[in-house]
Amino acid sequence: MKFPEMRAELILNLQTLSNPAYQTAAWIEHRYPAGVEYDEFDYVVHFFYDDTELAENPDSLIGEILRNKEESESIKQLTKELDAMFTRYGVNLKDSEYLSKPEWADIVCKSRDACRVFGTV
Repeated sequence: MKFPEMRAELILNLQTLSNPAYQTAAWIEHRYPAGVEYDEFDYVVHFFYDDTELAENPDSLIGEILRNKEESESIKQLTKELDAMFTRYGVNLKDSEYLSKPEWADIVCKSRDACRVFGTV
């Protein structure tokens, strides 16, 4: 693995996206677990769309932060759901507004699926 720190950050983001209780506490109520000073959905979005090629071409990251095609495919499924939500609602909603959309359940589900593929659940 070329970038293990980025992989760890990816796994943390997947765990965050798969945990509605954490999302409500941190992103809406601003109650953070020990060691976390601040968190918001925007951080996850930037990781997938700006900091890496996960949203555009996850296959290109096999060997760098992804282990195999199965991990890449799980990321493709997740970013497909994120893309659909952004297409429908735009990219300027508050975290609480995104979490209240019916599509959010699909994002949580795909994140949980990815966590299983990554072996983190």
